[in-house]
Amino acid sequence: MSDSNELDPEDRKIITLARSARARNSVPEGAAVRDETGRTYVAGTVDLPSLKLSALQTAVAMAAASGAESLEAAAIVTASLEAAEGDLAAVRDLGGAGTRVLLAAPDGTVRATVSAG
Repeated sequence: MSDSNELDPEDRKIITLARSARARNSVPEGAAVRDETGRTYVAGTVDLPSLKLSALQTAVAMAAASGAESLEAAAIVTASLEAAEGDLAAVRDLGGAGTRVLLAAPDGTVRATVSAG
């Protein structure tokens, strides 16, 4: 567990963006990723009849589609107590095994920081 006040300002920013996406879209999860150039990509859960993606998978897909070559960090805001393996795999595919994933509660409290690997 970690106090969000201890976070790097850039990590705090992606948590805030993920929280905003979750609230704005009334979806179960919000996520944000930061690429190697510092650009951020924000997404919510996608739940369509023909397409289902977690918020973090969607954010990673947006980064990849925009030409990102790697990820510095990722954040997911969810009621879940742990990151899903599919989310970690998506981050690992673009960012590598050492990419940090911040898992935060809906109020923004960081529950865990895990490695995508």
